Amino acid sequence: MTATLIDGKAFAAKVRGKVAGHVTRLKEMGITPGLAVVLVGADAASEVYVRNKGKMTVEVGMASFEHRLAEDTQEDELMGLIDRLNADPEVHGILVQLPLPPHLNSDLVINAIDPAKDVDGFHILNVGLLGTGQRSMVPCTPLGCLMMLRDHHGSLSGLNAVVIGRSNIVGKPMAQLLLGDSCTVTIAHSRTKDLADVVRRADIVVAAVGRPGFVPGDWIKPGATVIDVGINRIEAEGGKTRLVGDVDFAAASEVAGAITPVPGGVGPMTIACLLANTVTACCRANGLPEPEGLTA
Repeated sequence: MTATLIDGKAFAAKVRGKVAGHVTRLKEMGITPGLAVVLVGADAASEVYVRNKGKMTVEVGMASFEHRLAEDTQEDELMGLIDRLNADPEVHGILVQLPLPPHLNSDLVINAIDPAKDVDGFHILNVGLLGTGQRSMVPCTPLGCLMMLRDHHGSLSGLNAVVIGRSNIVGKPMAQLLLGDSCTVTIAHSRTKDLADVVRRADIVVAAVGRPGFVPGDWIKPGATVIDVGINRIEAEGGKTRLVGDVDFAAASEVAGAITPVPGGVGPMTIACLLANTVTACCRANGLPEPEGLTA
């Protein structure tokens, strides 16, 4: 492998260390950042995420509030809980774990969260603020990608970036963040003509399409930086499964200048940035300067 490996697990540990330092300083002022996570139902993957979030929240010194609701919880009950969390001064960040059961309207629920406490960055007001270059809460996964890119490159100004995928959670906010750092940005997707040629011109490739090995190595410009957001479970030998990204890692590693692995790349940064967003929300709520190195 010729590419430099961007170790998201190690980088996330550094981010959590910065968060813990800020939490310590806030506690010295009598302020404890608090993160509330709401889980509806018993989705297995969501259970793991919520458990990990709660563990890491406590590890950095923040208050963790978990609310587990039954699968058949009705909309008015969930909205009532969000109203109470919005009004609770000990809660600075609110996250409703997705996906929600099909009888609940996710957009309605997310937009009921106080935008200042929307540490997922999904509220329509935060989406609009980010899109117009104003101060907002930034979605965690794109924020983590941006942090790693800044760390590797220093300045991103003038670089040609291609984001493959146009989701509201990753693709679109990622493009906005890269624009904010003065990249020239293309959002590509399944209907992009000559997609291979588009990707080959990129200094930065962010792959977020949810298709294993979708980006072959010969699409990568020599020396480009590849951020692989995809997490796909595929069958392996012996009836087991393994996780792979959206990029053919082995082939791309022979061409790229730097690349994130899967697992151990972007994934660990998502929870780290959730914690960072909670500290940011806490500082804003108390009229304090934003934590250095943890925002977009």
